[in-house]
Amino acid sequence: MSVKIRLRRMGAKKRPYYRIVVADSRSPRDGRFIENLGHYHPIFKPARIELHEDKVYDWLKKGALPTDSVNSLFRKIGLMEKWHLMKKGEDVSTMEIRTEIIEKDRLKGKAKQAAKAKAEAAAQPATEEAPAEEAAEEKIEEAGGEEKTE
Repeated sequence: MSVKIRLRRMGAKKRPYYRIVVADSRSPRDGRFIENLGHYHPIFKPARIELHEDKVYDWLKKGALPTDSVNSLFRKIGLMEKWHLMKKGEDVSTMEIRTEIIEKDRLKGKAKQAAKAKAEAAAQPATEEAPAEEAAEEKIEEAGGEEKTE
């Protein structure tokens, strides 16, 4: 019998939240489970995760394997790093796992450079209005953005 730590879908249509559960690998996704370890709420921005850390570590010690999606969540909040340090015997009493998962910026290439230049221009103090606008336009043009300013 292989035991997995996996997500169990709950919630209404198009409003999911997930329970993080320990279940036999042969049971259905939303079927029988052994123990509830926490919740994952992807709808909130940033996404939230609530875990019973001690239960997770107990099941990892017993040999339960997290699925790919759960493993990804655990890495994002810092739980897997803490687990590996615990296995090595290092002191992890000061380490805390995050409760929110912050999405990375998905812009690429020229769009990312243009957004960065625009943010830098907005962050500069506008003591002289005209030179600040010209500098922002130059940075946007260098980044390849096609922003139009009036």
